[in-house]
Amino acid sequence: MDKLKMHSPDITQQNIDQLLELFPNCKTEKQDDDGELRAGIDFDLLKQELSKNIVEGPQERYQLNWPGKREALLTANAPIAKTLRPCREESVDFDTTENLFIEGDNLEALKLLQETYLGKVKLIYIDPPYNTGNDFIYNDDFSESSEEYLLGSEQKDEVGNRLIANTESNGRFHSDWLSMIYSRLKLARNLLADDGVVIMSIDDTEVANFREVANLILGEQNYITTVVWQGGRKNDSRYVSVGHDYLLIYAKNETRLRELGVRWRERKTGVDDALAAGHEAWATSGHDPATATSIFRSWLSKQKDITASVSRFKNIDDLGRIYNADKDLGWPGGGGPHFDVLHPVTRCPVSNPSTGWRYTEARLKEQINAGLVAFGPDEKKIPRGKTFLKELDSQVPESVFTQIRTTASQRLARLIGSGIFDYPKDECVLARWLDLATGSDPKALVLDFFAGSGSTAQAVLQLNAKDGGSRKFIMVQLPEVCDEKSEALKAGYSTIAEISKERIRRAGQKIKEENPEVTNLDTGFRVLKIDSSNMNEVHYTPDTVSKDDLFNQVEHIKTDRSSEDLLFQVMLDWGVDLSLPIRKETIEGKEVYFVNDDDQAPCDLVACFDKGIDEALIKALAAKKPLRVVFRDDGFVSDSVKINVEQIFKQLAPAADIKAI
Repeated sequence: MDKLKMHSPDITQQNIDQLLELFPNCKTEKQDDDGELRAGIDFDLLKQELSKNIVEGPQERYQLNWPGKREALLTANAPIAKTLRPCREESVDFDTTENLFIEGDNLEALKLLQETYLGKVKLIYIDPPYNTGNDFIYNDDFSESSEEYLLGSEQKDEVGNRLIANTESNGRFHSDWLSMIYSRLKLARNLLADDGVVIMSIDDTEVANFREVANLILGEQNYITTVVWQGGRKNDSRYVSVGHDYLLIYAKNETRLRELGVRWRERKTGVDDALAAGHEAWATSGHDPATATSIFRSWLSKQKDITASVSRFKNIDDLGRIYNADKDLGWPGGGGPHFDVLHPVTRCPVSNPSTGWRYTEARLKEQINAGLVAFGPDEKKIPRGKTFLKELDSQVPESVFTQIRTTASQRLARLIGSGIFDYPKDECVLARWLDLATGSDPKALVLDFFAGSGSTAQAVLQLNAKDGGSRKFIMVQLPEVCDEKSEALKAGYSTIAEISKERIRRAGQKIKEENPEVTNLDTGFRVLKIDSSNMNEVHYTPDTVSKDDLFNQVEHIKTDRSSEDLLFQVMLDWGVDLSLPIRKETIEGKEVYFVNDDDQAPCDLVACFDKGIDEALIKALAAKKPLRVVFRDDGFVSDSVKINVEQIFKQLAPAADIKAI
């Protein structure tokens, strides 16, 4: 039941509503004095609507603008005092896996990854909130100065969320959504390799705006296409059953893709089954073309899901090849040569094409001798050129495809339980597009910073199991709290991030069980959680520490942080790959970490954060000739030892870069 307003009519709002009925194109979004978004009228445009002449006003230019755009740019560029803390107990194969799962705000995650993964990501796939009025979107805090932003530790609510409901009641503003996606996509672009690709899922609500934002950040010249994914029907729709989503596809540098000769092709559905059936028919027939063709056509007639692009290949020749006689051997447009070609059985001249032969007599003879020409039962039928299934087993992907969404929900329900996650993206569909975008690079790095249920991670694992690749993934998911009445919470999942991690664990185990023949399949992932810096605030702003607080701030590293926490912050700051193997060893009584240590190349990083470091340990580490070495600044047994560190390494490992925290 609606409630009474209990106040006089808002005449101003009524006037605005009436104007917008007449001039809907003049509707805009503005911020009021409190910084809140409100629906409003573009008065400059309204003046023009009511004038017969050009009204003077702001200089016109082609652009996409909205309230909050400058703030979104500011927040994308502002630094943060955060780090990634490893969580071994939630990881799978922590020491050896090359996959990462980052739990935390994706804006912060993208900032933290800038140094390490700049220009290294081959494919970014994201499925951001759709701004339907029911979804949550990120509400970033733009009110702080850059210095406050740097030192601000917790910019989330009491349960770790940074989300708002962009509902119908508040106008479901586009500006909130645009600000959210703009800053994240801007940072994500930096991570793309020069031949990298971005694939972004979206629906009708924001597809036009998303395209414009992507043009701003990625460049309209790098737009590849928009793919329409038909996922089902909605019979309760008022006008049209809208069951589709879009995939916006952009390259980091489309010119570079052309230079590399990149062409996306995919295996035709059913082609492998058809080739196997043809091979069996050829063997069963005793290598008789007519019998093999009959057996093969019988098999084709029983296939319900075979595509027309495969089923048109109905014949098997005397070399056991599946073919279709579909090439016109006549000269296009007429004027080709005429000469006799003898039928191989009747030895009579076959009918010439009315336009003459496409080839010279010598060239056509070569084609016939190579088995590339199909003759009819007698000389009356004009010969045709053969097209072989094996040579046409791939095709250009189409911009429209159908894949019913409920199948993905059913598979996920069987994996982690029914009703745990609504509307997951289809991992099989994602694997298809991952294959297209990374097929030429089996070691490609894939990033999804709206990980959701973890569909992208499962798609990477499935694709690696299928083709033997070693693609790696980085998933980022906010620990968004599950609704208190949800099936997920009843099943023991407190956050979306927990659902995602468990889905990847179970999917990895299932994929290994189903593909025992695939060795070295990496189904693990290293969990890293975004947290405040390991360093006390005095480390960043020593000038703000008062004399009274000085003795309380002597320790520049937080007491609740482990040496492994420090290691990962060092790796971030130094730009060392966070997925490299890590080994821990005790040397001279001290705990030492070795990152990517093998016999083939120098160790990428050696770290010791213990106190009481002496020259014996320093010499032992220098003898290993690492590329990088790091110690605590206050970790040396004496000042003289600290002074001698560089001299010792200069003698034993001159190429090493030495730092202290």
